[in-house]
Amino acid sequence: MTAIHSLAVFCGSRVGVNPVYAEAGRMLGTGMAAAGVRLVYGGGRIGIMGVVADAVLNAGGTVLGVIPEFLTQYEVAHQNVTQMVMTDSMHSRKQQLYEQSDAFLIMPGGLGTFDEAFEIITWRQLRLHDKPILLCDVAGWARPLVATIEHAIDQGFAAPTCRNLFEVVDGVPAVLERLKTLEPGAGGPASRL
Repeated sequence: MTAIHSLAVFCGSRVGVNPVYAEAGRMLGTGMAAAGVRLVYGGGRIGIMGVVADAVLNAGGTVLGVIPEFLTQYEVAHQNVTQMVMTDSMHSRKQQLYEQSDAFLIMPGGLGTFDEAFEIITWRQLRLHDKPILLCDVAGWARPLVATIEHAIDQGFAAPTCRNLFEVVDGVPAVLERLKTLEPGAGGPASRL
């Protein structure tokens, strides 16, 4: 058993061009279910989001989706999750994802994933929480993201201590192993976010 009971996963609403991304999503979802870790995610049925959710459900796990009502008009909401929470905005969605999770995992994705990643890292920098943040590098996907942070540090826009706000993990098997020893951190009230 892991001390992490609920993991927020930020990932793409597309599967990307490399099939390894979807395979990583399937492996993650299956592994989370086997470890008894609830998936907390953006509620979509498409992209890597849908792949991870389907894998958790197919392996007998629990899934909490959190989606803004306006996105349901695009018919992207997953209909088979264990529980779905509808929010009135993107920001209230992020607050729910934050409140419901012991830790955060950033998987391959696009602009929305970058937005969620940088926001949750920034909230930790501002000491609004101290929950663990893992950045999963699948097929080199995370390297440019880490390079951007390193560039900000090199140019004096971020402190070198920002490297301690998240942990880069090489691939899903390593993430699943890391979850076994990861401890949940403290979280402040979502109203501060």
